[in-house]
Amino acid sequence: MSSDSHPAQSSGNALAMAVLNSIQHPVVLVNEAGLVAFANWEAEAFFGASAAHLARYRISTFIPFGSPLLALIDQVRERRAPVNEYRVDLSSPRLGQDKLVDIYVAPVSNEPGSVVVVFQERSMADKIDRQLTHRAAARSVTGLASMLAHEIKNPLSGIRGAAQLLETSVGDEDRTLTRLICDETDRIVSLVDRMEVFSDERPVDRQPINIHSVLDHVKAVAKAGFARNIKITENYDPSLPSVFANRDQLVQVFLNLIKNAAEAVGDRPEGEITLTTAYRPGIRLSVAGTREKISLPLEFCVHDNGPGVPADLLPHLFDPFITTKTNGSGLGLALVAKIIGGHGGIVECDSQNHRTTFRVLMPVSKDIALDDTPPIATGNNR
Repeated sequence: MSSDSHPAQSSGNALAMAVLNSIQHPVVLVNEAGLVAFANWEAEAFFGASAAHLARYRISTFIPFGSPLLALIDQVRERRAPVNEYRVDLSSPRLGQDKLVDIYVAPVSNEPGSVVVVFQERSMADKIDRQLTHRAAARSVTGLASMLAHEIKNPLSGIRGAAQLLETSVGDEDRTLTRLICDETDRIVSLVDRMEVFSDERPVDRQPINIHSVLDHVKAVAKAGFARNIKITENYDPSLPSVFANRDQLVQVFLNLIKNAAEAVGDRPEGEITLTTAYRPGIRLSVAGTREKISLPLEFCVHDNGPGVPADLLPHLFDPFITTKTNGSGLGLALVAKIIGGHGGIVECDSQNHRTTFRVLMPVSKDIALDDTPPIATGNNR
């Protein structure tokens, strides 16, 4: 900027820079020569280079050879109109693997030949998509549970009663069949009872909760029962603030997740489950039913080194009745998604061979300022 710039113009430029740097997506300005004339902070992190370093090179230096991004930039320059392109693969040794992004390119009116490029990493977009999908799945189960409770349980009790009456008047050979009717009826009632949990829409009593006390309790329960022969390790952030949640429901969530991990690990001698907590600022999502946007900086993970989740099952893992277990009902993870969604958070799963992670992202307690800045630790930092 020249020395005779107007103070108001300088103030405007500073404000524009502050706005661009506050955007949670990489934004770059590519000038007529193809040089990266500007990069916000997210773009510096995305490309792994400072804005000053980026400004010395053409945009083509930082993206894979033959990337459609260059054609998009040329198209915008020709037509002088913005374009969107979805799911563009920018994976490379420089940017990393699985670098799938949505791209928005627009011309700059007062800078001929210059374009603005905005990258939206698919990981964030997929988090939002999965959040909405999980909530929709939970609502579907809620309606189904209510219908089952009213329309199925009453006739089932009549069937069971009739079978019990028949049992008193038939021979031993036929008594086996009446007993089978009673047992199968009881099994269906038990399934319906489990689904009725989804139809409970009463307000949840929530308060500030120390997640580490919840995880320690769940670990103790697991080690005393289904995970007694499995190694469970922790990697906690001691400075983590409280989560605004219902303790009993969090216990239910992590018991489900750790039980799944234990079943995946099985009785392999090298099997291990790892519990981690961390503070990850920058993720903001809309709260269902409100206009409020909430920060989800608290990350709680359950890792296991089991065989992993089949790739074709992964996108539907939190849908009801989806399971890899022979005798599973497929309701455990659907319930996890409902509980976490009801708390304004999201749950997701990443799985590769011998490495599966269930990740829960949640808001901090309402009595802590949501400024994406972690509190000063009272113990040792990570």
